[in-house]
Amino acid sequence: MSKTFVENAFLANITAHEREAIKNSADYSSVESLPEIWPLAAQKFGNIVALRDPHAKPEVVLTYTELCQQIQRFAAGLQALGVQAGDRISLIADNSPRWLIADQGIMTAGGVDAVRSSQADKEELLFIVANSGSTALVVEDLKTLNKLRGSLNDLPIQFVIVLSNEALPEAETLKLYTFSQLMEIGAQHSLQPVKRNLSDLATLIYTSGTTGKPKGVMLTHRNLMHQIVAIPVVVQPRPGDIVLSILPTWHSYERSCEYFLLSQGCTQVYTNLRSIKRDLKEYQPHYMVAVPRLLESIYEGAQKQFREQPASRQRLINFFFEIGEKYIKARRTLTGLNLENLNPSMGDRLTASLQVAALSPLYALGEKLVYSKVREATGGRVKQMISGGGALPKHVDDFFEILGVEILVGYGLTETSPVTHARRHWRNLRGAAGQPIPGTETKIVDPETKKELPTGERGLVLLRGPQIMQGYYQNPEATAKAIDPEGWFDSGDLGWVTPQNDLILTGRAKDTIVLTNGENIEPQPIEDACLRSPYIDQIMLVGQDRKSLGALIVPNLEALEKWAASGNLQLTIEDENVTAATSQKINLESKIIQDLFRQELNREVQNRPGYRPDDRIGPFKLILEPFSIENGMMTQTLKIKRHVVMQHYHDIINGMFAS
Repeated sequence: MSKTFVENAFLANITAHEREAIKNSADYSSVESLPEIWPLAAQKFGNIVALRDPHAKPEVVLTYTELCQQIQRFAAGLQALGVQAGDRISLIADNSPRWLIADQGIMTAGGVDAVRSSQADKEELLFIVANSGSTALVVEDLKTLNKLRGSLNDLPIQFVIVLSNEALPEAETLKLYTFSQLMEIGAQHSLQPVKRNLSDLATLIYTSGTTGKPKGVMLTHRNLMHQIVAIPVVVQPRPGDIVLSILPTWHSYERSCEYFLLSQGCTQVYTNLRSIKRDLKEYQPHYMVAVPRLLESIYEGAQKQFREQPASRQRLINFFFEIGEKYIKARRTLTGLNLENLNPSMGDRLTASLQVAALSPLYALGEKLVYSKVREATGGRVKQMISGGGALPKHVDDFFEILGVEILVGYGLTETSPVTHARRHWRNLRGAAGQPIPGTETKIVDPETKKELPTGERGLVLLRGPQIMQGYYQNPEATAKAIDPEGWFDSGDLGWVTPQNDLILTGRAKDTIVLTNGENIEPQPIEDACLRSPYIDQIMLVGQDRKSLGALIVPNLEALEKWAASGNLQLTIEDENVTAATSQKINLESKIIQDLFRQELNREVQNRPGYRPDDRIGPFKLILEPFSIENGMMTQTLKIKRHVVMQHYHDIINGMFAS
């Protein structure tokens, strides 16, 4: 490990554990802009496969040498078309090797890309193109172009690149080029090196616009390079390790993780929701970057398989998972990693030691008979899964720990590039968002007075470090509101910090539900607890300015069908919406169904650590339409858009509390 790597400002004051972790990482300490990575990676990793897209037709496989060549050719093509240093180019496309080539080709040419999914709303995309001042446009396909075409004449767009290579329309006033055509132009022109430094703007990532218009987050090369240099203290991949990629590649979380993993010589395999089960088994990844909902779906898939087993097998599975839960909790206490008992007494440790010793043989048997079989669904080679973009429910965290699949939870926001905190494999405190990554400071303040609070007290989380954005593009008022004069960024999250500097998040400041009795309720932990029920697929709490909490629940119809078929319900009443999803005919408003969900809610909420009477859920409504990206009720990282759901179900919510 070079001296410059240690002395890098990003890595000041790292711990001995962290110093050991990064010693074998590829050194990019002298790099001042993101595009400089790819020639260095090509030298280091040459013929190792960088990108593989098995779902493209034909399949795409690019080595590090080929990736670097294609990035530079794309950049040369842009320069030949007149792109200058600092020009903004909107990149409206989704996951594919060509996205990365376009993204890094734009930066290599000296440009700044404004990125968004091609699936986003037309008006949102047009706002981004206009607000960013883009003079060129790179789009997924002709469908995306046609969605925007009618309004492009009013914008200063000089040319459009279509990544799909479809036949371009004739008699078009705009200058249009396919991906292949641009690459041919690039092959005929020499790339002119453009000197960019750490303080230069690299990209604009627009927030989803939960309140008003989207805001363009300005991320510099310093912001992005900090992630590449600092994340090795969390994850230490080896050249050739397989990474399965499924999250939106333009989003800051997946994007920074991809930059880092590719800088270390990993092979990235693209997958999708339809293919992920098969791809996990076929490609046997070493790493996967996930959001909580994706990990929940793996958990739910396992639970579904458990329910399909014969009764005797189900009892065996349940027995070993009960043993596993007791074992991991005792092990946490023994190692000082039990969030509910961070400073165990000698007596606590002795008791935990005896429990671990007593349960170890059964846990080992569970590994042989159950856990290893379940783990095969992940491919069997996973070193670590990285979870971010939201809170990981406790029962999902427990499930993977029992299986022996290590989940490293990270935390951050688009405005922080995004990673500010992450759990380490040597300190994987379940329930925590992790310790700060190098160069990052955390401060907990009173939400009203902004006065700093003592360690252990809950308040508003403020963040400072090299990864904090430059600001919101052309929005100085919003920037000043988000970042104070001392450089502290207001995360909008509530939490507290342990004496060991672990960040514990308790909810979003703006998500807090205030009941009429003045009690403040953080919905996320209660929702996570309710998701333990096999009959609840999704849930969102409501109750602002009400006497009690309420809930909108998307039921798991498959689990309900199995419950009903086992003799719990005489199925006689038809519901057209339900029968579209299940062969059984279940009346969701019937007393027996309502009683089932009341029982599930009461049990899961009351069994939650720290339960208070005000946490109890009063009225609830079962709804059939899942919250999804397609209906606008979830973000691209699968977090529920509470304000959208509240607006959509306004009348139903009012009716819940009126009855």
